[in-house]
Amino acid sequence: MIQIAGIFGVFLAVFGGYLIAGGKMGVILGALGPELLVIGGSGFMTLLIGGDGALLAKTLKAFGKVFKGSSWQRRDFSDLLCLLYLLLRTHQKEGAAKLEKHIEQPESSAIFSRYPRLMQDAALRATICDTLRTVTLNNKDPHRIGEMMETAIDKRHAENMKPAKAIQTMADAFPALGIVAAVLGVIKAMGAISESPEILGHMIGSALVGTFLGVFLSYGLVGPMAARLKAIFEEERRMLDVTRSVITSYLENLSPQICVEVGRQSVPTKLQPSFDQMEEQLREAGRAKADGEGGGE
Repeated sequence: MIQIAGIFGVFLAVFGGYLIAGGKMGVILGALGPELLVIGGSGFMTLLIGGDGALLAKTLKAFGKVFKGSSWQRRDFSDLLCLLYLLLRTHQKEGAAKLEKHIEQPESSAIFSRYPRLMQDAALRATICDTLRTVTLNNKDPHRIGEMMETAIDKRHAENMKPAKAIQTMADAFPALGIVAAVLGVIKAMGAISESPEILGHMIGSALVGTFLGVFLSYGLVGPMAARLKAIFEEERRMLDVTRSVITSYLENLSPQICVEVGRQSVPTKLQPSFDQMEEQLREAGRAKADGEGGGE
């Protein structure tokens, strides 16, 4: 993974340059344990001070996403557009009663069952079903529905961003905590002022390792991880944004196929299917639905 390569590269660049310049790893390695305990331990405790048990659990779990990346892939966006197309076409051609059968019990819906990855995401499933349920109740004001969906999406996004913000807070604290560790080391050195210059030099060098570690952990490792998580959560939000754009377009009396094109345009560029690809996938989805209905769906 590119993130692992990046972490390895940071270590190689920093410590490789240090060794090339004639530095010796003995001082750093000798002070590493105590300094890491002071900086890393107190930094981790800031998560407890600034949050709760639930946030801590979500934050620890979020570290895995740094390496795994977004939950959604290119195919998932295409599947989402196909799913919404089939649901909206059902409402347009067969009425609210037929659509209700799919959104009231999506687990048993022939349409939802074609897209199991989408079904597994409770937030996405609830966004689609809850919104379309209000549509079947004759609430067809695109602005009101859009505002309702935007509020729900913003709330979920803010909740998802909490672990990234907690990690960023920890990263911001590391340089200051490194200074704390360094000051403690200097206090220790001052307590041994009568020792030989060689011993004092080693003790002061060990104290400065604290400052180095604080800055290194903040800007070389933890800070970039927080930035990576923020980017991932922003990308995952796009699934809900695409859903909102498709449904609100439908409420503006556009055809389901045009609504899908509106949604396709809001898909992140690197994950966006082409117009022709989307056309073919919609045709396949429509044929599959027709065959299922013909088979006694």
